[in-house]
Amino acid sequence: MPLRLRRQSLCHWHAVAIALAAAALHLPAQAKPAVASVRATAQKSAGGEARTAASRRRPTSPSKTKARPAARKRIPAPAPLKYTAPRGGSQLILDLGSILGRASRSGSWGVAVVSLESGDTLFTHNADRQLLPASTMKLFTSAVALERFGPDYRLVTEVLREGALGADGTVRGNLVLRGTGDPSFSRRYANDASGETPIAAVARLVAQAGVRRVSGDIIGDASAFEERKVPEGWRSRYLGASYAARVSALSYNENLLAITVKPSGKSAAITFEPALSGIDVLNSVKVVAGRGSRISVVQREGGMEVRGTIGRASAGRRVQVVAEHPALVTTAAFRAALQQHGISVDGGARLAKAASGAPRVAALSSASIGELVTTMNGESNNHFAELLFRNAARSVGVVGSAENANILLRRFLWEKAQVPPTAVYAADGSGLSTADRITPRAMVQLLGYAARASWHDVLEQSLPVAGRTESLRRRMRFTPAMGNLRAKTGTTNDVASLGGYVTSRDGERLAFAFIYNGRDRWRAKEAMDAMGATLANYQR
Repeated sequence: MPLRLRRQSLCHWHAVAIALAAAALHLPAQAKPAVASVRATAQKSAGGEARTAASRRRPTSPSKTKARPAARKRIPAPAPLKYTAPRGGSQLILDLGSILGRASRSGSWGVAVVSLESGDTLFTHNADRQLLPASTMKLFTSAVALERFGPDYRLVTEVLREGALGADGTVRGNLVLRGTGDPSFSRRYANDASGETPIAAVARLVAQAGVRRVSGDIIGDASAFEERKVPEGWRSRYLGASYAARVSALSYNENLLAITVKPSGKSAAITFEPALSGIDVLNSVKVVAGRGSRISVVQREGGMEVRGTIGRASAGRRVQVVAEHPALVTTAAFRAALQQHGISVDGGARLAKAASGAPRVAALSSASIGELVTTMNGESNNHFAELLFRNAARSVGVVGSAENANILLRRFLWEKAQVPPTAVYAADGSGLSTADRITPRAMVQLLGYAARASWHDVLEQSLPVAGRTESLRRRMRFTPAMGNLRAKTGTTNDVASLGGYVTSRDGERLAFAFIYNGRDRWRAKEAMDAMGATLANYQR
């Protein structure tokens, strides 16, 4: 039978022949003949110069020879982090440790896992390290609010009168809107059937109480909270975003204001949503040729100025801004709502504290605390968190401030969950602050207490579900954690975190806290998802 050499063997002998020839010519063994493909590749070399075979043969002076830059090494992508099926506590420790060991090239980790059935600590890694929590801080806000108020409690926004109400329906004095930090005092809570907004509902209740005219001013009372509207540690670059709305006891529509500008002949027409009246609004918008527009808003304590240009052919421009002075904007919106219900107001809109003993004219209750916590955790709504946090402080008879709420939170954690006061510092209730600090052990201790509390179901049901809802709907899909693990997420530029509950393969309830501080957030989330699914797949 004739001997057949395979193609691979021929290629091998061809390469050997080239190497021998190169040696004879004192050339490097890797040198190859110059061909068109080499020329094409050479055009992509450093400096963009095309190097041909002829140019390589041209003699050059050593002093003029340029060193070719070293090729940049390609860093291989890290291997995917996968969940495991540990059997026994020792294997669980090894598996979680292995995931963490391959998780991130930089940054700091803190992890704690406890059994709610036995109280055993199953795994820790830097469990007592103080770390930025991001939005997992909302677990602490949820717990202290539910503990202080209970799930069914409702906040109340009141209307008071500073003066007698005459038989003709005239309030001879001022009408006061007093806020208590109700997050549901917002357009999103408009009546499903009628579309009536909460501020319109309050105005309607005032009209139903017989008020037809107010001889004085409409006053906004935001004294239930401290005057500081921006919490400690909020970065200045956050402040124009809706997730960093100002904090006030008298807030409406989550302190967001929409402004629409349209050309109207030689001038611009400006409308607000919600409608405002009783404050100074300076219209400095110029109508110009074309369709373009540039609109900006300058907000002051007594009003605002709308600036810019609007094209004569423009259909209009709508901009949304964060209300810098939310209590004043809410008061002006209330004045406009009163006028829409046929109540005339002689004075303007301003802020002050209600006179002591002023009688109530009307009141509007909020959604329940349980509903507010559910919205806060499902959406990770910072505005809801800040108002609930300060209201928790108010429940013990002090002004609603982040400082007082932090003191209350630390006392609650120590008395109920044996968390040392130094393990938690809450500069705000949302986790947006760069001054916040918690330890993973403190989080699982809180979750352990919450699991025994009467309001536990409300808290757990408020948390996103892995692979199913809200911020976890795309995470841990088609793993043992899907539909099982419930947790609060946290994400900023420097933080990825996850804290909540999961049930193991043999039905054991576990509480966990995963916190990463650093810039490799996507890899950290991948590690958290692998650890969460591993806990769901764990069996003693």
